[in-house]
Amino acid sequence: MSDGSDGDGGPVAHGFPHLDAVRSAITALYRRISPDGVRAYDTSLVPADAAFSDVDDLHLGAQRVAGALVRHLRLPQARVVVGFRRMEHAASVELTAGPEYFIELNDRFRTHRRDIGAALAHEITHVLLHRLGLELPGTRDNEILTDTVTAYLGAGWLLLDAFRQDAVSSQKLGYLTPEEFGYVLAKRALVFGEDPSVWFTSPQAYTAYTRGRAEALRDLQRPPLTAAGWAGRRRYAKDRRHAGGNPGTAPDPSVPYSFEGGPDGLRVSFPCPTCHQRVRVPVRGRTRARCGLCRTVVECDT
Repeated sequence: MSDGSDGDGGPVAHGFPHLDAVRSAITALYRRISPDGVRAYDTSLVPADAAFSDVDDLHLGAQRVAGALVRHLRLPQARVVVGFRRMEHAASVELTAGPEYFIELNDRFRTHRRDIGAALAHEITHVLLHRLGLELPGTRDNEILTDTVTAYLGAGWLLLDAFRQDAVSSQKLGYLTPEEFGYVLAKRALVFGEDPSVWFTSPQAYTAYTRGRAEALRDLQRPPLTAAGWAGRRRYAKDRRHAGGNPGTAPDPSVPYSFEGGPDGLRVSFPCPTCHQRVRVPVRGRTRARCGLCRTVVECDT
C-alpha cells in the first residue's frame, strides 16, 4: 500500500528544500524511460479530463477521471476501482500486478471534488513507477520521485492547483512545496514549450509557479553555460585558474561545476540544465556539448 502525503490544514512549507532530490528524480526518470519515452508525454492532461462538478455522481466521476489519468500516463487499460474512507493521508493505492487498480481517497474528497483529480494523479503515478520498477530508497525520496514524475509527465499541474491558502485555512497535496511543483512544471514547459499557468484556478498556485519558473531559468544561467551572468563567469574563471594550478583539489560544493585533470588537460563537469546528468567537456573556451542522457545541446564557455 502506498500513501500520498497531504498537508491539508497545517502550515505549508515553502521554498526549495528538496531541490537536489527533485533533480535526481528527473535524472532517474530520463534514465529509466529514455528521452524518447519522456517525449511521448509531450501533451499535458487537459483540464476537461479532470473536471469534477458537485452534480457529478461521486463514484462514476472518480472512475472517469481515474480512467483519463491511466490513459494519459500510458498505463495498460484496466478498471480503476476508487473508494472513499476515513484516513490520515490524502489517498492510497494498492500496488498489485493488476488487472485492476484499487485506490482509496480520503473521505473529505466527497465534498472537495475539485481536487479528486490531483489526488488520483499522484496515486496513479505510483502505479506507473511500480510497473517501471523505478523507486528510490526511503519513503521521503520515493514520494519526491512520485510528485516529480507526476508533474514532469504532464499530470502534476493538478497537484499544484490544489494548493490554496487564505486567512483561516490552507491546503496542499503532495510532498513537494508549491514552489518545487512550480519548478518541475517549468522544467517540463521548457522542454515542450507549453504554459501550464493558464490552467491554474488557484492564485497561490500561479504565484508558486512563477517562483519555481525563476529557479528553473537559473539552471540555464549557470557557468560554464554561455548564458551565465557576469558574477558567475568571474567566479568560474577564478576557480578554473585555481584548478589548473592545484590538480586534484576538491570542488567547492557551492558551485555546480567541478574540474578534473587528465592526460589531455583540464576538464570541467556540470549538470545538464534539462535532465541534470553530469556533462564533461575539455576546458578549451567556447564549445558545444551534447548531454549523453537527454541529448540536449548546450553552448558553453569553458
